Amino acid sequence: MEHIVVCGASLAGLRAVETLRRDGFAGRLTLVGAEAHEPYDRPPLSKDYLAGKADREKITLRQQGLDELDVDLRLGVAAHDLDVAAHTVGVGDDTVAYDGLVLATGAHPRPLPDQPDLDGIHLLRTVEDSQRLMTLLGSEARLCVIGAGFIGAEVAATARGLGRDVTVLEALPQPMVRGVGETIGSVLARLHRTHGVDLRTHVEVRAIAGTGRVERVELGDGTAVACDAVLVAIGAVPTTDWLTGSGLTVDNGVVCDATLHAAPDVVAAGDVCRWPNPRFDDELMRIEHWTNAAEQGLHAARSLLAGDAAEPFTAVPYVWSDQYDVKIQCAGRFGGDDRIEFVHGTADDDRFVAIFERHGRISGVLGFSQPRRVIQYRKLIADLASFDEALAFAAANP
Repeated sequence: MEHIVVCGASLAGLRAVETLRRDGFAGRLTLVGAEAHEPYDRPPLSKDYLAGKADREKITLRQQGLDELDVDLRLGVAAHDLDVAAHTVGVGDDTVAYDGLVLATGAHPRPLPDQPDLDGIHLLRTVEDSQRLMTLLGSEARLCVIGAGFIGAEVAATARGLGRDVTVLEALPQPMVRGVGETIGSVLARLHRTHGVDLRTHVEVRAIAGTGRVERVELGDGTAVACDAVLVAIGAVPTTDWLTGSGLTVDNGVVCDATLHAAPDVVAAGDVCRWPNPRFDDELMRIEHWTNAAEQGLHAARSLLAGDAAEPFTAVPYVWSDQYDVKIQCAGRFGGDDRIEFVHGTADDDRFVAIFERHGRISGVLGFSQPRRVIQYRKLIADLASFDEALAFAAANP
């Protein structure tokens, strides 16, 4: 290959560029990013950066800069008009020919249906989004968060840490109940209520209302939440609209094979990638978390260089979330219907580890402020250990 184009200048795209150079690719390398910034870290946007504890420079992903990577940076322009058959992609006003392509365009926040155009309604994806929220939290504004997933929960925790009044509205009976089940969902609910969040579950948001700017969120039961600003945090959508007509299969992300190939000379990584993971019975996965983006960026680059000799991507998904003084860590695959066992501590403790069973195997682990133990159980998941083996390990390591 003489020219590789990486579309997406965030974590997955950066790791792909770094890996290509580290593994010996000496040809032309182009990195395309819709934002005007060099790659930066997104998790702090809802935590330390939002709270003013990390400055802009600190969240830059590659502190030494990109010069040594000898990359043609095309920032502030979105890729468009991909033609897989012709091996071309639009970059601004140019049509760029490539020999290899890495797709890492990520995901963008999902707005509410019929979301009004009012000042004070926020989404969170970019550093500018975080800066606008930061300005808000520097005042005495009352914040209403719609959605109690990771982003909503982290912003709520950050806002409470700054002394703001926070209401969180969640349509489900408990936060993240589909993903973690009722028991862990109730633990998450207790965590936020203990820290002064007005968490309201099983509620319907009817409308965001105000004259010119946000004044209230109207609920399905006829009541309303008075507020000065709203964060909509109801999930994300893979950024794939630009791939219509490209020749790729797009279905809740770019559909790839197990090696992350979407076509012979095209690979995908990060939030935009959907692939069958052999470690979990070829379950089609699309994962919107930091570790996956970093690991897939590396693997996708190596798969592109390896071609037909590429190996499958079989990582055990891992995600963390810092909320208040608690580090929440999850690894593997699990849902609310899977069997759960607390193997260290209980749901009433501040520190615990719970493991999940699926098809007789340990399929997942969730821990509150137990990082060492979570990593141990992540390895058991990677080793395809049975649930009984995991329980025996827990008993032998109290």
